Amino acid sequence: MPFEETLTGAPTTRDEAAAGERADLLEMLAKHRHFLRFTTRDLTDEQAGLRPTASELCLGGLIKHVTAVERGWADFILEGPSAMGDFTAMTEADWARRDAEFRMLPGDTLAGVLADYAETARRTDELVATLPDLGAAQPLPKAPWFEADAHWSARRVLMHVIAETAQHAGHADIIRESLDGAKSMG
Repeated sequence: MPFEETLTGAPTTRDEAAAGERADLLEMLAKHRHFLRFTTRDLTDEQAGLRPTASELCLGGLIKHVTAVERGWADFILEGPSAMGDFTAMTEADWARRDAEFRMLPGDTLAGVLADYAETARRTDELVATLPDLGAAQPLPKAPWFEADAHWSARRVLMHVIAETAQHAGHADIIRESLDGAKSMG
């Protein structure tokens, strides 16, 4: 049964429309992932851990953080708020572990951080491609930065992951330019 007609008059089913939307979301996410990864080209592990700006951020830490965020939101899509925990009940040790996402720790390598990101990206892409309904919503976990009793659809979660990745790709570009003048674009 037709869902709508394209400009050529050919019917588009709901499945075809969803496939188009999924492809658009994945393409946009892939673009920003690429820019984030590209900022680390030709760097050593040591350079990936440097903080050359006023910020506490480093390139390796940004990729670790984006990996953790993407993994956490993919788990949220599948499992709901329990996958992320109650942020209002976090201890100092929990916050310290979260802060470690933003740093290259002893034993971390840029190759390892990038491989973990690639595996997380593969898993997210597979989830988006196979999820029965992008409109399926889950209640958000408890956190001071979320509206109480709000629900996010898988679609909204993916848009959030895209925005987060794009924002951190911009941070990464500034950090890389501060390191050695290299830019992602221009």
